[in-house]
Amino acid sequence: MIIGFSVFAIVLLLLIFVVFPPSKGNIPQFYDENGNVIENSLAEKCYLEVDDGKLGMVIMAKDIGNPVLLVCGGGPGIPEYLMEYMCPSGLSDKFVVCYFDYRGTGLSYSSDIKAEEMTTERYIADVVAITNYLSERFGQEKIYIMGHSFGTYIAIKTVQQYPEHYNAYIAMAQTCNQTESEYMAYDYMKAQYEQLGNSRMVEKFENCPIRESDEMYRNYFSSSLRDTAMHELGVGTTRDMDSVITGIFFPSLRCKAYTWQERINLWRGKALSAQFPVVYDSTHFNAFSEVPSLQIPIYFFAGKYDYTCCFDLQYEYYEQMDAPIKEFYVFDNSAHSPIYEEPEAAAKWFDVILE
Repeated sequence: MIIGFSVFAIVLLLLIFVVFPPSKGNIPQFYDENGNVIENSLAEKCYLEVDDGKLGMVIMAKDIGNPVLLVCGGGPGIPEYLMEYMCPSGLSDKFVVCYFDYRGTGLSYSSDIKAEEMTTERYIADVVAITNYLSERFGQEKIYIMGHSFGTYIAIKTVQQYPEHYNAYIAMAQTCNQTESEYMAYDYMKAQYEQLGNSRMVEKFENCPIRESDEMYRNYFSSSLRDTAMHELGVGTTRDMDSVITGIFFPSLRCKAYTWQERINLWRGKALSAQFPVVYDSTHFNAFSEVPSLQIPIYFFAGKYDYTCCFDLQYEYYEQMDAPIKEFYVFDNSAHSPIYEEPEAAAKWFDVILE
């Protein structure tokens, strides 16, 4: 009996270590062909104290003399560095790239966080603080800024208010009018299931008429139906991701760039973020009316199959907005995360931007 229990305990412990491997949480360094750390490269996890809080970030560069890029990730709650870890984009070949975690999430999670204080204004102030830190640390008067999904809401609002800090804004999966985007995605996915003859999924969509009430819309927005359909049809996070559970949750548990506690905090922050006012603001943001123009160049990176932030809306916004320079780069084989899905195409466009 005791021997049997001991064997079971050992097997269980081994399974836990496979699914949830221990780690010191170090960021992988950059090595040359001889196995030496590349001179002037950087790969670190660091923190910045801002207004009684501590913001965590990952900074990576093959050469610290390169232009600085601040990345405002999606979610909020899913660290953008996690996407980089799973699907390397090559950004660090061209930039000193900073992936920071929003206050109350990821490396910036704290049990003392008050959800109601996580406002748009708070997040913009944090972005400006990190921008100033990066500019001073790397000796660059202006830096580049990129937003991804939810992060495009934060980044474009920051650039609108503080254009003097930035060389250009790179909008990956720009959120333009999320309510309209959700309607368009709903109609598209329902029609796809009708064509496929999947009556079970068609019935589920019909039982969730999102235009009938705000409550129905909110329930759908956070439902498994939306996530399942987007990923089954290849129009979600990436073209080939089956679900957030298998594509992000399980890989996050195995990510050795985070300690055990950091991995737990990642999902504690993700759960808490549902209560943040900034999340509500982002889902009701209308770029067409709120940000009709920018004072700096803007470059759109759009996946042709993106229905999380609908491709057609992104292009419509690009056509209508005014900026000193604007370009729209289409990624033909991508959904919501083009630089991670087609890194070679992204590298080509980054070279154009940096010319």
